[in-house]
Amino acid sequence: MKTDKEIVELSRSGPSIFGELYDRHAPDIYRYAARRAGDFAAEDVMAETFLIAFERRAGFTGPAEAVRPWLFGIATNLLRRHHRAEARMLRALVRNSSRGDTAGGLEAVDAQVDADGDRSRIGAALQALAPIDREAILLYAWADLTYDGIATAAGVPVGTVRSRINRARRKLRADLGFALFDEMDSDHGRTAPAARNA
Repeated sequence: MKTDKEIVELSRSGPSIFGELYDRHAPDIYRYAARRAGDFAAEDVMAETFLIAFERRAGFTGPAEAVRPWLFGIATNLLRRHHRAEARMLRALVRNSSRGDTAGGLEAVDAQVDADGDRSRIGAALQALAPIDREAILLYAWADLTYDGIATAAGVPVGTVRSRINRARRKLRADLGFALFDEMDSDHGRTAPAARNA
């Protein structure tokens, strides 16, 4: 199986192979864009991401593992243009719409109310984050990128990514009243240090 970088390189002389990169990563880009800007924008963001990547493929020089963050970086830049749509989506979450199918009985209604309440609180907490912090935490949580991948996508040093995610996590914890990303609480994405007496 070809690596992402091999596909990019081969596509310079045989453009049709670029479709393999699309098949491999388009669903993830779509899901990320849909979470950030809603389904109505996701299709456009996904398509434009791969169009831009195709047009810029000659300039890609990173390692194989940098292709996916490179694609998410393009998508993130496009999503910035959709910021107003994102803000509308988050405001909609805050409004805590209770519309939907409630035909499943009282338990279903309770579950729906609880879910709506959680979405409303999370939406409000995400909306309250600084845009650069929100972008970093969503690339981590929704795009499943590593700190290095987020650094590539955002075009910032990995230390900046750690700071942004740590700041976002602290604010979300304070706003929501419970710990998010507990597995990262103490190590900030780094390998745990050895015990001093080890």
